[in-house]
Amino acid sequence: AGPGCTDRRITSAADLLTLLRAEWPSHDVLVMAAAVADYRPAERLDGKLRRDHGPMTLELVPTEDILSGLAGSRRADQYVVGFALERPDQLETSARAKLARKRADVIVANPLATMDSETVDARLFWADGSETGPGGACPKAAFAGWLADQVLPRALERCGRAPASR
Repeated sequence: AGPGCTDRRITSAADLLTLLRAEWPSHDVLVMAAAVADYRPAERLDGKLRRDHGPMTLELVPTEDILSGLAGSRRADQYVVGFALERPDQLETSARAKLARKRADVIVANPLATMDSETVDARLFWADGSETGPGGACPKAAFAGWLADQVLPRALERCGRAPASR
């Protein structure tokens, strides 16, 4: 972790939710770049499962939606950034639906190809209905800087702070 950052170790989506519920009230911006997991095993087993028991069926249950839960309990001056990873033909529809459902201020919509690429060709869908993008695919590090330049002034304005020059 860099200056001003603290590492926190978690082992499950439930652990992350517990940690964020404790930390979120004292912060201004939440950026949820990816879901930890959409599903978890229905039963937790201690120890090791041995294969000599033969085939098994694993039942999965949905995890709690961390982004929705935190966005729904935020203060008026807090800012929420979510991400959507979808097939290109579903990207805009999914991002706009997620924006409303999760009560975010902006959704960063990424095509699935982003996962295995050095570049990203994402678009931002804002709660005010507008859409922006960096103008095509760019390296992920450059996109991160561009994203910060887009989000931070709006977030700082909401929480009553002047943006610092980068």
